[in-house]
Amino acid sequence: MNQIVERIIIYICMFLAVLLVLPFHEFAHAFAAVKCGDETPRVNGRYTLNPFAHFDVLGLACFVLVGFGWAKPVPVNPYNFRRYKRGMVWVSIAGVLANLIMAFLVYPLYELSLLIPDFGYFDDVVSLTLSFAFSMNLTFFIFNILPFYPLDGFRVIDATVNHSNPVYRFLRNYGQYILLALIVLSFIADWVPALAFLDVLGFVIGNGAYYLGLPIRLFWGLFF
Repeated sequence: MNQIVERIIIYICMFLAVLLVLPFHEFAHAFAAVKCGDETPRVNGRYTLNPFAHFDVLGLACFVLVGFGWAKPVPVNPYNFRRYKRGMVWVSIAGVLANLIMAFLVYPLYELSLLIPDFGYFDDVVSLTLSFAFSMNLTFFIFNILPFYPLDGFRVIDATVNHSNPVYRFLRNYGQYILLALIVLSFIADWVPALAFLDVLGFVIGNGAYYLGLPIRLFWGLFF
């Protein structure tokens, strides 16, 4: 019974963490677009921190099941930007910058949560949620800077590289299929431990998130 309760608490905490991480990322995209002169996110109801305005069902399931996922892309019209290329770059990187900032702010809250007196499951829920929020912000950062369409990393390439470039054309035409294949392999490896070597995406994201979070942990370790 205790194991069942623990598993339920873990999934609840992961879902609560997603409620914190995902809308912050998507709102950052919308905020950057509006600041650059495009009101499309506001018109489409995406200029909000309401998580339910941003949820993608499959992406949310991936978040809870394997620790990384995605939301519905924020609609923008780059031709409304006051400066096209600069606007494209800022909108593309706004989400991952927001995740990095949030990871930096969440980690000390996690450390403080470990000092909460024992109140049954309450203190466990708080500390686990903050722990998941920290790790999800880092994995969301790494996942989204991958150079595959339609992720943010590709959007930066789209804004800065000549579209006749053969590498650009390859990523634009086949990036989404490569990404889908990597996600499927990650699911297979998660369910069949003997095939763990197939989890290239998990390896890249896991190691990238660890090293990205290392200076944050070291900095706050000076105070805790």
